Amino acid sequence: MAMSGGSDDGQPMMDLNTTPLIDVMLVLLIMFIITIPIQTHAVKVDLPVSDNSNNPPPIDPQKNKVSIDPAGTISWNGAPVDLVTLRQYLDATKGINPEPELHFQPDPMARYARVDEVLAEIKRSGVTKLGFIGNEQYRNDF
Repeated sequence: MAMSGGSDDGQPMMDLNTTPLIDVMLVLLIMFIITIPIQTHAVKVDLPVSDNSNNPPPIDPQKNKVSIDPAGTISWNGAPVDLVTLRQYLDATKGINPEPELHFQPDPMARYARVDEVLAEIKRSGVTKLGFIGNEQYRNDF
């Protein structure tokens, strides 16, 4: 293979060497990509304010458990409740300082639509300490 160092007539090579320019541009591009802040997506929801003038709901100040059985019945700490009552209990837990943990345990045979309704209600209530329990039994399934 032959290399050309210019023309044979003694004239200097007039082509611009763009390799260093491309290297500098790639380094700058990588630096810009690294320094761009990560965008987070958040959904802001305005929650209604409830008044707790009647007897207080059965809320444990440490942790509460929401479960769904195969028939679709929602239970709050073992007592069956409907979605409206569940929302009232969730709103009442938001007023406790520190906020109690909420353990969510749907039965494996419960309908997905019912589980999704309850999860949507929990999300709308603004609960920040939510944990799924009972999932360790599926550890070896995947």
